[in-house]
Amino acid sequence: MEVILLERIQNLGLMGDKVKVKPGFARNYLFPQKKALKNTDENRKFFEETRIEIEARNLELKKEADAISEKINAREFVLVRQASETGSLYGSVTKRDIAESAIASGLTIDRNQIELDKPIKEIGLHDVRVVLHPEVVVSIIVNVARSTAEAENQSKTIAEENNEEFFEKPAEVEEVKEDSDAAESINSA
Repeated sequence: MEVILLERIQNLGLMGDKVKVKPGFARNYLFPQKKALKNTDENRKFFEETRIEIEARNLELKKEADAISEKINAREFVLVRQASETGSLYGSVTKRDIAESAIASGLTIDRNQIELDKPIKEIGLHDVRVVLHPEVVVSIIVNVARSTAEAENQSKTIAEENNEEFFEKPAEVEEVKEDSDAAESINSA
């Protein structure tokens, strides 16, 4: 089935593109979400007539998403869960859990905007993508721990490790230079 996209859709196309999709995908996702129109003569005329309005609405939504992204980007959300001594959760953290945590902190993130490849099943810090708009994607940090004290320790440990790594890298570069100098002296001998 060929459709006309009304907005940018990842891995499919840009607004106004005519693309072929499976009928079920169009019927069950694109049409109900008003993300596409069936490619007919009437719909092509309708799209061309309303293209400016659609682009203006899309631009307005993108501006709103940009404003929200500044508040959300790299923000940390703490989720306290029960876990074994090895760090495996007795359940999992899902999109719904992350969305509820965001709402509790005063942000409105829909669970459909959160991208998780698989549910989170271990304690620790996890990087999660949030798609606010097809063109605006931000990253949040989900800190899963057994208690709030453990969550604070995890955050501090990661921050300390990042600072130490930053200062250790030049030393590693110097070691490599020393090894290359030693190799040159061996080759010249």
